[in-house]
Amino acid sequence: MNLFHRIADGLRELSSPQPSKFPGGMLNAINVTRGTVIATRLQVASSGKTRRRGLLGRDSLAPGEGLWIIPCESVHTFFMRFPIDLVYLGRGNRVRRVKSRVGAWRISACLTAHSVLELAAGTVDSTGTRHGDQLEFVPAVEERDNAK
Repeated sequence: MNLFHRIADGLRELSSPQPSKFPGGMLNAINVTRGTVIATRLQVASSGKTRRRGLLGRDSLAPGEGLWIIPCESVHTFFMRFPIDLVYLGRGNRVRRVKSRVGAWRISACLTAHSVLELAAGTVDSTGTRHGDQLEFVPAVEERDNAK
């Protein structure tokens, strides 16, 4: 990685709020507008390293799994081995755009987004998630149980 990319990543991390309420654990993503659970094992990618890696190297995503990339307004699926659904979110976790079953070797963007969820293909359709829906994130059940 060249110096420009390191500086840009550092500035992005300083200028964007981190999901500090959720340090390190898995999350549930809930669509409060539709009353559906979008993900039960959502990982957060908020550092330059974890955002760059994304889902690369994985063979699949099981239903309920996903990655929340913060900050992020565009993704690519170069070298991906499976299709994914994308849910772009604004700063208040309102859905700005959805893309279903995005295959390998594609680029997708939403310039008004602050973050994106990468989910198992079919999640958007099965949960009815649409533009304008409000999402909420809470620690996953196993994380809450371990905290007791």
